[in-house]
Amino acid sequence: MSSYIDFSQPSLWISAASIVFNPTFWKRHSIAARQEYHNKIITKLFGGNSRLGCYALAVTIFSLGIIRDYFYNAALDLQPSSPLLTSPPISLSAIPLFVTGNTLVLTSMWALGVTGTYLGDYFGILMDAPVTSFPFSVTDAPMYHGSTLSFLAAAIWKGKPAGLVLTGLVAVCYGVARGYEDPFTEMIYRKRDEERKGGKKGL
Repeated sequence: MSSYIDFSQPSLWISAASIVFNPTFWKRHSIAARQEYHNKIITKLFGGNSRLGCYALAVTIFSLGIIRDYFYNAALDLQPSSPLLTSPPISLSAIPLFVTGNTLVLTSMWALGVTGTYLGDYFGILMDAPVTSFPFSVTDAPMYHGSTLSFLAAAIWKGKPAGLVLTGLVAVCYGVARGYEDPFTEMIYRKRDEERKGGKKGL
């Protein structure tokens, strides 16, 4: 496959860097999320309004995602194509992958809302109960899985083996992010439930 990947293209490495940077920026082990949860840095910047701070972070994360996607597509445009990937049966498989991926992403955002999607729990904005409706009824991480499918669909549609490698990097980064995020989110809600029980006992 190396003959179909041009490692000398700076755009390939810029895309890889942006893919790694995004989850590093906004997950638990990142500066932004850690500082917000422990020190409420973002909330303080917005006059103590945690919801406004969460919205601001949402805009930042969304913008970074658009930039990442731009770098990804720009990198693929400069990469060699593979005859195997450009054959009609393979190329057309990108369509259901793209539809499925975007469906998972958009419906999960709809189910969670802005604060549920964009780290509201770090700001103390918690949901009453876990979301179990679609798409969470078919996958426990629809945003991550859907995004990965969309990257894969773009790579196949454009017939670029480099896109497959970058998609693999996306999957790895999301896997690492979930390793930090899932236990941390469980801790936040467990702490909330314990405080509720403690409040009831004190009545």
